[in-house]
Amino acid sequence: MSAEQAQRPIRCLVAKVGLDGHDRGAHVIARAFRDAGFEVVYSGLHRSPDEVVQAAVQEDVDVLGISILSGAHNTLVPKILEGLDGYGALSDTLVIVGGIVPDKDKQGLRDQGVSAIFGPGASMEETIAFVRENAPER
Repeated sequence: MSAEQAQRPIRCLVAKVGLDGHDRGAHVIARAFRDAGFEVVYSGLHRSPDEVVQAAVQEDVDVLGISILSGAHNTLVPKILEGLDGYGALSDTLVIVGGIVPDKDKQGLRDQGVSAIFGPGASMEETIAFVRENAPER
């Protein structure tokens, strides 16, 4: 960790994309990230992939956490990754996904740029440690 990163908290966007209206998990992780000392921006519900990309770029986040329970992960997450790449932001943004992602879909998302997928029951400590260890240095 660089001296600058030690001084500046890790900036995270917790995003709810698509029509999924279940946001309890997103609120829980946003609160856990805040309590861990991260700066957290929460997107609110029903965001389009483009709105998530715009928020991530405008807020200059280190980490984008996408919360998705709707089953549309193979459609929505790639659109977000493409959008970040279009802004040149994918290479310096740690993208993680939380929610329901079937095992058969996980590798495809990783191949496209998702660094980790945290399913139901993942521990907050594990998620926070992963972010601390993998957030890009700026």
